[in-house]
Amino acid sequence: MNILIVEDESRIAKRIERMTRAIFGNALQSLKHINTLHEALSFIENNALDLVLLDLNLNGANGFDLLTTAVSESFHTIVISAYKDQAITAFEHGVLDFVPKPFNRDRLEQAFNRAITKEKSESNKIKVLAIKKRGRIQLIPIENLLFIKGAGPYTELFLKDGTKELHDKSLEKLEQLLSFSFERIHKSYLVKISEIKEIIVESGSKYMVELKNGALIPIGRTKYKDLKAKWL
Repeated sequence: MNILIVEDESRIAKRIERMTRAIFGNALQSLKHINTLHEALSFIENNALDLVLLDLNLNGANGFDLLTTAVSESFHTIVISAYKDQAITAFEHGVLDFVPKPFNRDRLEQAFNRAITKEKSESNKIKVLAIKKRGRIQLIPIENLLFIKGAGPYTELFLKDGTKELHDKSLEKLEQLLSFSFERIHKSYLVKISEIKEIIVESGSKYMVELKNGALIPIGRTKYKDLKAKWL
């Protein structure tokens, strides 16, 4: 695991670092602490990461300026903040977890376990997916999203208006965040359940879903029964 801590209070940063090292042990490859927004943005842009632990108030700077960039990246983001009133907004932007200050090791370990075990998020609050486009961050409303296709380490987002956007997160990571309204119907596809018009059974035990916009997407044989049960 390559982890970045973004925290402006040295005492708290050292506590997070100590707990993180104790929890991950030998599985921790690198652990970096940065205390300013600008430095953190630069580090994220130039380094491969698995997890970012982010405070939302950095010497008076708004951590959401970094959050919208972080959630567009390939890694998961966990917010560690005293501003509990901002938890809903953080989840709406696609963080994996929100750990309120003050916190103990058990609560931090619970958040880490979500990242390690690929546990699906219990939150159904995510409203947007942030993507990088032409050097800027663009927010895609979840309501405009039809289905997602895996494309190696990336994913392709297919939207209601017929356009397609690229996201840096893997299909597995997006599945964690979107499990409340999207179903993994195939190793390469996540589909919004509410957009399914029909389940089609073809000869040779081949299964497809037809979406309301007419798109046809394959269903994995092992996924058919679960999908049918949830859709009906």
